[in-house]
Amino acid sequence: MIISFFLQAADTVLKEIIFLDAAKRLKGGSMDLFVVNSYGSAYQAVFICLLLPFLSNLWGIPFSQLPSYLKDGAACFLNTGCNGAPLLPLLFVIVNMGFNISLLHLLKISSAVVSCLASTVSVPISVYMFTLPLPYLGVASSLPSGFVKGAIVLVVGLLVYLWRPAPNSSSSPSLVN
Repeated sequence: MIISFFLQAADTVLKEIIFLDAAKRLKGGSMDLFVVNSYGSAYQAVFICLLLPFLSNLWGIPFSQLPSYLKDGAACFLNTGCNGAPLLPLLFVIVNMGFNISLLHLLKISSAVVSCLASTVSVPISVYMFTLPLPYLGVASSLPSGFVKGAIVLVVGLLVYLWRPAPNSSSSPSLVN
């Protein structure tokens, strides 16, 4: 878990450095968010392909059976026996791209810390969305009380982090943009 957060944090800090460096090199101009997102996605795809033999074993799929899994996945995507395909996978890609570009825009106008915190808040919201009676998901499930308590602690912690006194007076707190 620590390694996965480290990689996400390193990715966000690297993108922040890219935006700051681009602002200097472009003399006040800025990098296009779609370019940064496309390069990030391309590198992610390359590393997934390189790590596929290792990852398939982690997922419990013997490497020799991986081609059949990929073939079945492609057939499902082309709507051969899978409900909701290709609409649902394409909808996922569109929403994911929108989310990534929104986080990149937030990173561009703020900092890596704020972007990571916003990404963290998205997790309980996403989990909650999957408890709703959405098509193709089957019966809506309820959230355990531990999850709800943890989400409340997370959101309150983020609000406390963002809450600080206004620059002009130390008596009236305000939220940071």
